[in-house]
Amino acid sequence: MQVLVVGSGGREHALAWGLLRSPVVDGVVVAPGNPGIAGLGPCMDLDDAMASLDVFDLAVIGPEAPLVDGLADDLRARGVPVFGPSAAAARLEGSKAWMKEILASAEVPTARHGTFTAAEEPAALAYLETLPGLYVVKTDGLAAGKGVLVTESLAEARDGVREYLAGRAFGDAGRTVVIEEGLTGPELSLLVFCDGSTTGVPLAPAQDFKRIGDGDSGPNTGGMGAYSPVPVATAAVVDEIMDRAVQPTLATLARHDIDYRGVLYAGLMLTPQGPKVIEYNVRFGDPECEVIVPRFASDLAVHCAEAATGRLETPIEFRDDACVTVVLASEGYPVEPRTGDVIDGLDAATALDDVIVFHAGTATRGEDIVTAGGRVLAVTALGPDVAAARARAYEAADLISWPGVSRRTDIAAAPTG
Repeated sequence: MQVLVVGSGGREHALAWGLLRSPVVDGVVVAPGNPGIAGLGPCMDLDDAMASLDVFDLAVIGPEAPLVDGLADDLRARGVPVFGPSAAAARLEGSKAWMKEILASAEVPTARHGTFTAAEEPAALAYLETLPGLYVVKTDGLAAGKGVLVTESLAEARDGVREYLAGRAFGDAGRTVVIEEGLTGPELSLLVFCDGSTTGVPLAPAQDFKRIGDGDSGPNTGGMGAYSPVPVATAAVVDEIMDRAVQPTLATLARHDIDYRGVLYAGLMLTPQGPKVIEYNVRFGDPECEVIVPRFASDLAVHCAEAATGRLETPIEFRDDACVTVVLASEGYPVEPRTGDVIDGLDAATALDDVIVFHAGTATRGEDIVTAGGRVLAVTALGPDVAAARARAYEAADLISWPGVSRRTDIAAAPTG
């Protein structure tokens, strides 16, 4: 089997790494890829890959933007089985307002919320006054994982609404906003493989860390680290999420004649009233992908191919080992990340047992690997439990450096359970 993976980040590095562990995979091509992925196999421009689709038996699309833009539809129309939802299904992430409509139709528990356009700014500001004191402001459209403001300050929430609706913060993606009441409780990421049916198969749960600073301080990011398994995510909790959220959502999509194939990411808050959906994403979470893929005991490529062709049959199994990933970011991330710094210590880190360093934002300059984005590396380690995996991940992270490198020091320090 020849597999095309679309994307260039840490998620795609993890997917390529996981797919290549399969005995049924002869090769993986990543478009466009990155220097770390290039160590696994060929990378090429997406246009070049599209010109030679007849060599691929499966396509796995990593990022949300091409899914929202309909890449999965284009590939399927040209005869390639695709692990990734159609543009119609990808609206779950492409429009948070539409996602909330689907949740309401499916009677899925979620936060109280309202949707407002730029012309409705006075109503949006008035709606803030009705909330109990923890305010969440989200762009309706895609904002690279950073279009969410969570604050206890009414003044800050008002300023955020004005900035979003005026287009100053996230352009057109923010000219419609979803305002929610803040929820409290442990956060949880549950990813589910889907094959077009209304059931789905849950993967091992994970928990990520969105804030830039220790103790969940500072602004939201695309994710500063993650771990799996999550003690609080018992089999009973997973069953409840599937019964009350995922399966009703898939059934509602089916009533809209939407066939969902790929992975559905449910971002949840485990509130005192039970699990509530914060968001749906239509692809692997990043950095959750980097801690879920290494835990697969069964064949990732087989599962993706079965989902793409509408027949998930092979049992999905995970190893008992825990996995932790620590994101190393550039100075200035997430506001104005500095790039172009030479990265030292990669060879020493990757030489450690049970460590994989996934490249998220890197480039080559001569013989050097340099920073090329805000989130640069996802330093990942396996261990017999979360504490051991965490210790090994930070041991590896300590070996890597560049001017201004930043990271959180508390990833998986106190697993919720």
